[in-house]
Amino acid sequence: MAEVKDEIQRIIERLPNEVLSDVWDYLKQLENSSKGEIELSLHLRKILTEDKNLLHRLAK
Repeated sequence: MAEVKDEIQRIIERLPNEVLSDVWDYLKQLENSSKGEIELSLHLRKILTEDKNLLHRLAK
């Protein structure tokens, strides 16, 4: 787990300052969310990512 935290820290250090507040807001939301809410969000993200092409076609 320490490796994951270190990599997250390295990524944050490379991000432009303009997005840091958005990342901070997102992390605060995660911190205040239940495990079920986090899992639901992750599943939704996976679905949207996997079906990106389909969503683009449906939007046209």
